[in-house]
Amino acid sequence: MAATHAQVARRLLVSAPGQPTTSWKVVAQAQGQPAAWIAQRSGVTLMRFDQRLVHLTLHAGSSDGGVSGWAYGDKITPSEIHLLVAAFNGGFKLTYRDVGFSSGAHVAVPLKAGLASIVTYTDGTTDIGAWRAGVPSAGKTVFSVLQNQRLLVDRGVAAASVSDCLIACWGETIGSRTFVARSGLGINASGQLVWAAGEQLSPAGLAAALVGAGAVRAIELDINPDWVAGYLYVHHTGGPSPVPVVPGQLGIAGELLKPYSRDFLAIVAN
Repeated sequence: MAATHAQVARRLLVSAPGQPTTSWKVVAQAQGQPAAWIAQRSGVTLMRFDQRLVHLTLHAGSSDGGVSGWAYGDKITPSEIHLLVAAFNGGFKLTYRDVGFSSGAHVAVPLKAGLASIVTYTDGTTDIGAWRAGVPSAGKTVFSVLQNQRLLVDRGVAAASVSDCLIACWGETIGSRTFVARSGLGINASGQLVWAAGEQLSPAGLAAALVGAGAVRAIELDINPDWVAGYLYVHHTGGPSPVPVVPGQLGIAGELLKPYSRDFLAIVAN
C-alpha cells in the first residue's frame, strides 16, 4: 500500500541542496538518520546513499524496454512516489553495444559475462561489479540488472582505458568530443552507493571523481547532455517537487515523475 503524507513526514525528510560545497552535506533523513548526502567537486555533482535506509529501483523506459511487463516502468510508481529521495538517468540506449537489461522475470537485452553491472537483489540491496566475475553474490536472488560497458572503477582504481580508448570503450559523444556530460554510479567499501555527474567530463575525470568519493567499483551510466540529469525530491502535502542537482543540466521532461522513454534509476526510502 502506498505511504501517506503523514507517514512520510515521520519516515523521510528531503531538503534542497542549497549552496554547493566540496564536503558532504546531508540532504535526506530517513527514520531520523542521515540517508543521503551531496557534494560538488571540480565540476562534478556527487550524491551518496546509505543502503541501510534507502534502496535502488531500476526503471524501464517506454522505448528502452517497453511499457509492459515491468515491476518498475517508465515513471515513478505510486508505491515509490511518497518515499522518493532521488532519481537519475540510466545507461546507454539498449540498442547500443555492450549493454544488458533485466528486471523481475522480464529481459529486454540478454546479460553478458564481464560487463559492468548494477545488480539489485530481492532483499533490496544493490551491488556493482563485473557480471559473473564478482556479481551476483552466491546465495542471493537477483531481481534486476543494468549492464553498461566494462567497469569504470575496480578495486578503487580507474580502468586503464579511460585515457586512451575514449569512444570505443566509453561511448560515442556528440562531435567525438572528450569532455561532455557524463554520469556514473559506484559503491564504496561500506556498501553505500555513490552517483556522479557533470556537464564537462572525460572518462578519466568521471572515474577520478568516483574514486575520490570512495568508490571501489563503478559503472559509467549515460553520457551527452540530452541524457544526463539527476534530481532530489522535496516532499510537500501535494507530492514531491523535483530539484535539479547538476549545474547546467538540460534536464528530462517530466523530471521522471511522468513517462520517460529511457531507463532510469530511483532511490527510495525503505
